[in-house]
Amino acid sequence: MDVKQIDEHKSHEGWQRRYAHASKVCGCEMTFALYLPPAAEHARVPVVYWLSGLTCTDENFVNKAGAQGVAAELGIAIVAPDTSPRGAEVADEDAYDLGQGAGFYVNATRSPWSRHYRMYDYVVTELPELLGQQFGDTLDLSREAIAGHSMGGHGALVIGLRNPDRFAAISAFSAICNPVAVPWGEKAFAAYLGDDRVTWREYDASIVISHAENGAALPPILLEQGLADGFLEEQLKPERLEAAAEKAGAPVEVRRRDGYDHSYFFIATFIGEHLRFLARYMGV
Repeated sequence: MDVKQIDEHKSHEGWQRRYAHASKVCGCEMTFALYLPPAAEHARVPVVYWLSGLTCTDENFVNKAGAQGVAAELGIAIVAPDTSPRGAEVADEDAYDLGQGAGFYVNATRSPWSRHYRMYDYVVTELPELLGQQFGDTLDLSREAIAGHSMGGHGALVIGLRNPDRFAAISAFSAICNPVAVPWGEKAFAAYLGDDRVTWREYDASIVISHAENGAALPPILLEQGLADGFLEEQLKPERLEAAAEKAGAPVEVRRRDGYDHSYFFIATFIGEHLRFLARYMGV
């Protein structure tokens, strides 16, 4: 798989770059951002995947979160894929919470979405394979963690929990924790997966935790939630993830922050703590 570099900026003595490539999984051109810390010049570095939320691209986190300084200090790379397939041939909707920019990190099974919307396989399989082929002398893909915000927090939780041998730890901000039971998730899952709600359950972190055979063996999770978040009560439901984790004996910590909302100001405030949390479990 060939990649082409489409952007580059030096940051904290490392490099923030953006790439495009033809995705076989999604059937279109996909983009992703990659931050390489200065340590990558002389050693292979562990990788954090960042999954962004509704309406975002691979650039939002890169431009707004201010994560590069801490990543440079810790010596970790950050990979930020786009949030959906895109292009004139890719199915879309006018609504912000469905279609391009709203892939929900699932493998769609319902037409017309199933042709391109396979973000779960893209993040879990195709993107890491590409990284290994193109950057294997720089990235240590035996040390991975995953993080995200809102829809991307949902994606990070589900992908990390369903692949516990891959990801050392999981971090999430303002995550959609029980998507089968909230408007955002119900709308997206009905469109992408169809009306059989049983098929939705594999993409719901609270349900995945509740079905774990050994909750204590799951990756540790740090969930950050602002109490001034306008989506908290209707869409996010962190208390349901907490309850499922407590029952299963899974290692989940939820931090609730007075006055903070759903924005990147919230993420930028606490991203350093989350990167240090993930780095610790990756052996940094």
